[in-house]
Amino acid sequence: MARLRDCLPRLMITIRSLLFWSLIYCYCGLCASINLLKLLWSIGTGPAQTFHRLAREHPPACLNDPSLGTHCYVRIKDSGLRFHYVAAGERGKPLILLLHGFPEFWYSWRHQLREFKSEYRVVALDLRGYGETDAPIHQENYKLDCLITDIKDILDSLGYSKCILIGHDWGGMIAWLIAICYPEMVMKLIVINFPHPNVFTEYILRHPAQLFKSSYYYFFQIPWFPEFMFSINDFKALKHLFTSHSTGIGRKGCRLTTEDLEAYIYVFSQPGALTGPINHYRNIFSCLPLKHHMVTTPTLLLWGERDAFMEVEMAEVTKIYVKNYFRLTILSEASHWLQQDQPDIVNKLIWTFLKEETRKK
Repeated sequence: MARLRDCLPRLMITIRSLLFWSLIYCYCGLCASINLLKLLWSIGTGPAQTFHRLAREHPPACLNDPSLGTHCYVRIKDSGLRFHYVAAGERGKPLILLLHGFPEFWYSWRHQLREFKSEYRVVALDLRGYGETDAPIHQENYKLDCLITDIKDILDSLGYSKCILIGHDWGGMIAWLIAICYPEMVMKLIVINFPHPNVFTEYILRHPAQLFKSSYYYFFQIPWFPEFMFSINDFKALKHLFTSHSTGIGRKGCRLTTEDLEAYIYVFSQPGALTGPINHYRNIFSCLPLKHHMVTTPTLLLWGERDAFMEVEMAEVTKIYVKNYFRLTILSEASHWLQQDQPDIVNKLIWTFLKEETRKK
């Protein structure tokens, strides 16, 4: 009887693990089936258009706009990877480090590069696997531990010991993790449209609506097929994310210009350019939930209420994980792409947070 009591906790953990992974693989299969039907429908209604893709050999002029900053590269000694970033503002000023989401790259921070360079050294990074940053081949090279170490190493390479860290979407996930694992590196934390990682993992298992909104997490577990689906119809899925009524920038937002949209398509249409970004997601279920999860850094969480991918209720719950000053601002009529959707309001809120004295709770 005593032996049974000793074994019971381990048995319950094993059963929960089996149920967890069964849910993941079943939902992966469902998402793959839905996307396969979409592919067959596209081929049936327009086979030539489905496989048509324009050749994009030269970047749009907006990617070399000198008002955004200078294109720079740094090679990390331990990993051997070369990272690309765009930097604005004088060297030696306090550092603002910007981490983009998916499917984005440094250019998603163009409004912030211009805005904060007067008082800060502003660096918008291409994360591992994105844009002009090196993209390792193997999936295991995109585990969260690797992504966290990248930011630490880049901060060292830039000559800084601490920074103001701003992350959006997947970059927000990494920003939370940096603040948890290396609190001494983060003076202030600003996250846009991504909850604390533990809130996300707990909420998604209890709320079917969020499970549906996060279906791409599960679809991305499948090899090569997600990359293929993004590329058909000349990257129609990528355009749809930013411009459609359901997922794109809100009605009152600052919509992408034709050149802005072409910049995104140019970057992700390069050979193999989608695999690295999607590999970020292919390790997520083996890394969450976190063992250590408290944030001790002053934190600002900004949220677009009309986010098509993240339910706003998660933003409210996040405050229980921040053991310091915490401010949440929810913008109505704003989408998931908040820093591009409402740049003037977002920049003003960031300025206010940066200037104010924050006291620990």
